[in-house]
Amino acid sequence: MNYEFCCPTLFGLEGIVGDELRHSGGLEDVRVENGRVRFSGDERTLIWANLWLRCAERVLIQIGSFSARTFEELFEGTYELPWLDFIEKDCAFPVKGYALDSNLHSIPDCQSIIKKAIVKSLSESYGISWFEETGPRCQVQFSIRNNIATLYLDTSGAGLHKRGYRANANEAPLRETLAAAMVHLARFRGRGAFLDPFCGSGTIAIEAALAAMNRAPGLLRSFDAEKWNWMDAEYWRQAREQAMDTMYRDRSYDICGSDIDAGCVALAEENAKKAGVSHTVRFHQQDARELLLRGTEGTLICNPPYGERMMDITSARKLLHSFGANAVRSPMKQYIISSDEKFEEYFGAKADKKRKLYNGMIRCNLYMYYQPPEKRKRFRPAGGSKFHTKNGHKNRDHRQK
Repeated sequence: MNYEFCCPTLFGLEGIVGDELRHSGGLEDVRVENGRVRFSGDERTLIWANLWLRCAERVLIQIGSFSARTFEELFEGTYELPWLDFIEKDCAFPVKGYALDSNLHSIPDCQSIIKKAIVKSLSESYGISWFEETGPRCQVQFSIRNNIATLYLDTSGAGLHKRGYRANANEAPLRETLAAAMVHLARFRGRGAFLDPFCGSGTIAIEAALAAMNRAPGLLRSFDAEKWNWMDAEYWRQAREQAMDTMYRDRSYDICGSDIDAGCVALAEENAKKAGVSHTVRFHQQDARELLLRGTEGTLICNPPYGERMMDITSARKLLHSFGANAVRSPMKQYIISSDEKFEEYFGAKADKKRKLYNGMIRCNLYMYYQPPEKRKRFRPAGGSKFHTKNGHKNRDHRQK
């Protein structure tokens, strides 16, 4: 049977998820939209997407879509959908969702109407009036945009960013899907040295190791759809077996994370062990400002403090300036995420490219440095508005570029 799927994403990651589906999944019918990616496929597609997508938030089956300007239209439209094909009589089917730019804006009322319509539909099909909902979970999700209601079933359960290796995190964790996206944008696939000098709980380095090893990010966890009787359990077994077989087991990598906090290093090591990559990535305690980077080739990806969740903005900028004084002279390709609009000035060099991303609800930029250090345009003085190249030639004020 063919289904219509939808993968919600963090803003800024839609195109990356589209690339994953096309290039890794071999899918052709992929449609990238704001905050989500749509595609079609069968049960095996559903399983592959849950096991392998590194940057999507979850995998939803679209049950149907219809106009809903009134609660009556919402009820009737929901009632007409084929719930019997998906929800068995013992399943739990909670309802959640959102509404934007629509006549129906009360989320609790929409939840109640949708729930009642599904109960009526299933009651007539199963010939019962009460559902215990003690069986597998079939989470119903809805979106109402511009008076069009779309209803889904969530096949993933917990969000796909919950890989299963990070039960604990430091006080400013980076979501796994965002870390994986940064690794993807850096095009790191295991070749050359890799460094995260602000590793925290180790997420970026661990995601780099998972990508390098070709290890499916969902291999350690379960999914709600695995418990649905209409899904073939043999398909899941085969998919997991294939994922194990395609993992690179005989390759060595130079993937490293460091942090000034010994507690973070211990936590990162614990998470790497849970992720099954402790033999691939190593962590050690070190102040990022003291790293010897000038003669080092490879890839650096990090999420330094930027005054939002850790440190105040002044302390974060001082740290960034000290770290940048060393890093901008390094031949390493560098990918650094920050919400500080003056990041480049305090880091000391203008980025070769920037990409807008969101760390949770925090709007950030991923600052990319891939030119040789002698070609980087450096700011002078630190925190000022002018920049120059290594030979000292001044350029125009960066705000005019």
